[in-house]
Amino acid sequence: MPRPQRLFVPDIPQHVITRGVDRQPVFYGPADYRLYRELLYEASQEHDCRIHAYVLMTNHVHLLVTPGHARSLALTIQAHGRKYVRRLNLRHGRTGTLWEGRYRACLVQNDLYFLTCQRYVELNPVRAGMVSTPGEYPYSSFAHNAYGSADKLVEPHPCYTSLHSDAAARPRAYRELFRDYLTDEQLKIIRTRTNACSYIGNDRFLAKIESTLGRRVAGGKPGRPKKCESGGHHGSAQILKRSDPI
Repeated sequence: MPRPQRLFVPDIPQHVITRGVDRQPVFYGPADYRLYRELLYEASQEHDCRIHAYVLMTNHVHLLVTPGHARSLALTIQAHGRKYVRRLNLRHGRTGTLWEGRYRACLVQNDLYFLTCQRYVELNPVRAGMVSTPGEYPYSSFAHNAYGSADKLVEPHPCYTSLHSDAAARPRAYRELFRDYLTDEQLKIIRTRTNACSYIGNDRFLAKIESTLGRRVAGGKPGRPKKCESGGHHGSAQILKRSDPI
């Protein structure tokens, strides 16, 4: 079965997952999380990959990013991932690989789709039963986005900054989005589309990316995508927006 082809469209965010080989841990203690964040920051700056949200789980990592160019994301993942493996192996006396094959990434439509994915990323520790609220987990972007805590790794996306014109009030507006957890349908869409290296968005978004790429996109509807009426949405649109309180 051919591997899904990863996509790139300028100025379109991507949800990214990297996993430990055989679902084994990639972090063994606080120092490892700190090292990973530092190396990720350096690589993202060097390769023009803006990071809007992240969570570092025990055996995998979620990122929500906007790559600056077609190779930006791949170079960022490769650069920091290789350095991290070398440093981790040396620190813990281990050998061999750490990461599972290829990373997975899907395009994410701006607006509520993006904010839904950002909530998905930062709620991972809650869904895993590690904490009761996302603010209790120290290895994610939630503290920055929801409370304004300093985090040089995070560059807020316009969808986030548009939540409130007052930067001081923005974190509170963001916290309001977490009054509802994501539905099972929302979770299924995000997971399956990311694993398929596909897209998360409505028909208009699909038509845009297929036009830009000049080919069909995995996960898209068979045949020519339907045109949407003004304000209309199809496919995953209503599912993704259903519980968003904005």
